[in-house]
Amino acid sequence: MPNNKKDTEKSGSKAASFESSFTRLEEVVRKLEEGKLTLDQASALFEEGMQLAKACNETLSSAELRITRLRSNFAEQMNLVPADDEDADVDDEGDED
Repeated sequence: MPNNKKDTEKSGSKAASFESSFTRLEEVVRKLEEGKLTLDQASALFEEGMQLAKACNETLSSAELRITRLRSNFAEQMNLVPADDEDADVDDEGDED
């Protein structure tokens, strides 16, 4: 169980990190769009924004991959458990012999 708690904490910190990074990215974009910056300020903000965008994209891609794997695992598990109708078909076939 300790691993599950650690995984949950890591996941929670990643989510918080994503939210704070995305919020900061929005601020950077707003400042750049205002256009009241020196070239050095704009360059530094643009660089920060690109780093934030990359980090957010990596977090989203990782989450998408985890969700895809979970859905795939769930689908595989559902195929391992026969439906009630399938059980009835097997019984009927056995009676005909």
